[in-house]
Amino acid sequence: MLLSLVLHTYSMRYVLPAAVMTGTAPTYVLAWGAWRLLSAVLPARFYREVDDRLYTIYQSMVLFFFENYTGVQVIIYGDLPKNKENVIYLSNHQCTVDWIIADMLAIRQNALGHVRYVLKDGLKWLPLYGWYFSQHGGVYVKRSAKFNEKEMREKLRAQMKAETPMYLVIFPEGTRYNPEIPKVIADSQSFAEKEGLEILKHVLTPRVKATHVAIDTMKDYLDAVYDVTVAYEGTVDHKGQRKLAPSMTEFLCKECPRVHIFIDRIELKDIPEEQIYMRRWLHERFEIKDKLLIEFYDAKDSKRRNKFPGKSVHSKLSLKKTLPSLLFLGGLTASMLLTESGRKLYVKTWIYGTLIGCLWVSIKP
Repeated sequence: MLLSLVLHTYSMRYVLPAAVMTGTAPTYVLAWGAWRLLSAVLPARFYREVDDRLYTIYQSMVLFFFENYTGVQVIIYGDLPKNKENVIYLSNHQCTVDWIIADMLAIRQNALGHVRYVLKDGLKWLPLYGWYFSQHGGVYVKRSAKFNEKEMREKLRAQMKAETPMYLVIFPEGTRYNPEIPKVIADSQSFAEKEGLEILKHVLTPRVKATHVAIDTMKDYLDAVYDVTVAYEGTVDHKGQRKLAPSMTEFLCKECPRVHIFIDRIELKDIPEEQIYMRRWLHERFEIKDKLLIEFYDAKDSKRRNKFPGKSVHSKLSLKKTLPSLLFLGGLTASMLLTESGRKLYVKTWIYGTLIGCLWVSIKP
């Protein structure tokens, strides 16, 4: 019985991080909402500057758990500029932790507050978060024929008009690569074969629409495109078959020892403007990703497995970057929960914040 209790406790290591990250959300939304009201009469640029600072506080707290708490080793290959830039970040997609990987890179460039996402439309209904992501500059998109190009362009133009720093994260595959759902992989490969494109093994055939709209709309505003390939060590079984990448819960349970991140910085002049040519270019970028992942997972020489080719850097995130945010948000939330009026405000923020957010995103993209 004692052993069972120990094992159960060990498996619940994600509970504290999850409780803190979600538990501080109402506090964060209240702080952001107060600033939103105060800045209503100010130019949009001033609102964005403080919003980015607030977002940095929250996300650096998140990174305390995903990096410092887990002790994961972050291994970076390729060229990650030290200075912040206006960029589009293109990555392969295999699990929810992929969102956090973008934060891991951005904080190393002092650009954490600039991270914004192109997200599946259904995620806008997330309590509190769905509404806020939209307010922070995120873009919700629908797939295939329902994709609204005009809405996306208008949202991005509004961000440029407000001089919003841009670290726009896009997952061109449109859905996660999941070895446990072979039909999705097979359908993706069949589509590539039908279109005369190279069949990919460790990534899905990318969709070009959102990428094209983003690059075409912001081509005079961007400094570069970051082509990012991510591999989670430990995602191969004893037979050498690829396993499902870690979920956020599994990651927080310290089940991923190392994350490997390959960055290729691409100049805008090297990307074709026409959608038909950009589609071919994007597929070629995913062919490169596929080759990197084949080397990582399937290399015949065992010494070449579990790493990407080329020089790498073990990048450790300092507690100075994350712990102050944890103490600040945690302290504010604890102070609120110590009083009856604070607890009532906390609960009402969850309830009414969610209802108002759902109403907002239902009437405004």
